[in-house]
Amino acid sequence: MLTPPIPPDENARLEVLRALNILDTPPEDRFDRLTRLARRVFNVPISTVTMVDSNRQWFKSCGGVDVRETPREISFCAHAILYDDLFVVENAAKDERFKDNPFVTEHPKIRFYAGCPLVVNGYRIGTICVIDMKPRVFTDEDGQLLRDLARLAEQEIGLSESATAAGLQR
Repeated sequence: MLTPPIPPDENARLEVLRALNILDTPPEDRFDRLTRLARRVFNVPISTVTMVDSNRQWFKSCGGVDVRETPREISFCAHAILYDDLFVVENAAKDERFKDNPFVTEHPKIRFYAGCPLVVNGYRIGTICVIDMKPRVFTDEDGQLLRDLARLAEQEIGLSESATAAGLQR
């Protein structure tokens, strides 16, 4: 298993993430709608809106799984935030970075992962992703749809950020 490297802008990235005051907040339907839509559009059992914190990935929305966070060092999303665009693993069991990852060898036995970074104030703070337990091919059209969902998630995060800055609660 390849542990994801730390981005060179990690300190500033974490400052932006923490300033959003989104970590450890209750689920919200506006994010849950996005993961429900992603699961339906891509016909996958799992979709998440994930924030990558210093030592964990935390799920603002997690359709198809009952956990709220997992360790960063085994996180697919921690790899995805290293890229400006999509990060796709069509068969994790055959990918050198993931073939011995506990999420691949044990429950839930991930085979397919596609994540798109969520960018706030120029920093990749997390992802929206889709996950399947069988290998898949991800088309260009699939990629555009996932990018569109990522932009919608960023808009929702931006609304939260604006409300926080104005001293309002959503």
